Amino acid sequence: MSAASRVMAGLGDIRTWQENFYRGLHQHPELSHHEYATARKVAERLGQAGFQVHSGVGGTGVVGVLRNGDGPTVLLRADMDALPVRETTGLPYASTVTTTGDGGDAVPVSHACGHDMHVACLLGAAHLLAAGTEHWNGRVVALFQPAEETGDGAHGMLEDGLAKLFPTPDVAFAQHVLPAPAGTLGTHAGPVFSAADSMRITVYGRGGHGSMPQATVDPVVLAAMIVVRLQTVISRETPPNEPAVLTVGSIQAGTKSNVIPEHAVLQLNIRTYHEQTRKALLASVRRIVQAECAASGSPREPVFELFDRFPLTDNNAEVTRKVAEAFAGYFGDRAAPMGPQTASEDFSDLPESLGAPYTYWGIGGIDAGQYRRAQEAGRLAQDIPVNHASNFAPVIQPTLDTGTQALVVAALAWLAH
Repeated sequence: MSAASRVMAGLGDIRTWQENFYRGLHQHPELSHHEYATARKVAERLGQAGFQVHSGVGGTGVVGVLRNGDGPTVLLRADMDALPVRETTGLPYASTVTTTGDGGDAVPVSHACGHDMHVACLLGAAHLLAAGTEHWNGRVVALFQPAEETGDGAHGMLEDGLAKLFPTPDVAFAQHVLPAPAGTLGTHAGPVFSAADSMRITVYGRGGHGSMPQATVDPVVLAAMIVVRLQTVISRETPPNEPAVLTVGSIQAGTKSNVIPEHAVLQLNIRTYHEQTRKALLASVRRIVQAECAASGSPREPVFELFDRFPLTDNNAEVTRKVAEAFAGYFGDRAAPMGPQTASEDFSDLPESLGAPYTYWGIGGIDAGQYRRAQEAGRLAQDIPVNHASNFAPVIQPTLDTGTQALVVAALAWLAH
């Protein structure tokens, strides 16, 4: 029997509290930088398992360190924050939380990206590894990160002295629940999660009465033309074999139907896998916006603001190969290659700053029967909820077991005797 199988023998003993812990997190989500209750619960569980616990790292981050003789140091990371999204899953443990957002307005909150699942999986893995120390040697670092959704949580932990809490990791791991069949998992060597840049663009017009548009420069029409023209950046300026996404997610202008406003604000998001593509897309956006402003006779130059940048997640080839082999040995054909994802992450800030190679894999969270029926009907896009959707929530099992097992199997590929 392998070390992983021996350690995993305790999975049945933790399953009940782990599932209940997950339901509790799902029902009581917290926004980025406000994960206070989540952090307290995580720290308590890590302490019960015998980890040395460091709380308040980078604000609400929690780090547990378990030392078990000489050997490698393995870092396992989970993100804790939720989203300002109203949940519509209809689950008995669905979130009904509303809180005050950073702008002072009331906002709904839910775990629409599955970070509650990540937390519960890592806590379970931490307990299993702590209970099975006779089967491995080294150090396990269980890192619970705040503020992944805002792209600055990992950086905040690093600035707060994270590197001083444990030896340099030999390897670092993270995982994400995805809209794929529950019980499956996938790996990918090389760029796997895209870099992301968010941009806020303010364009200016000349306001006036809606009945006299000839005396104005309408920034609403200007913004509309920009949105349409930006669609050509991917379709006509980016090579077909180069993955990239450009999405305009927000347009704000005006307050009344018969008043032409003074300005409009667009917010867009760009996803890329190579720095040269990123630079080209950002340059194209600026060129198009400036040209459309000139075409409309805008009285002022547009203002560009970059914010919420996420780094590229570029999986180490050798680490990924070793993890994929371990997954194949334990999970069989439930583990398979996974293509690049256009989602983004700030996890890579941690291992790259700490000097550790890493890999990041995906686990499925959709009921296998539901997924199969949608696939057979050619309706995956229509019938399968995706991350950040109001009706996204992974099925508890086998998602929770699979994510817990994956972390243990990957860790023991380095730590086992």
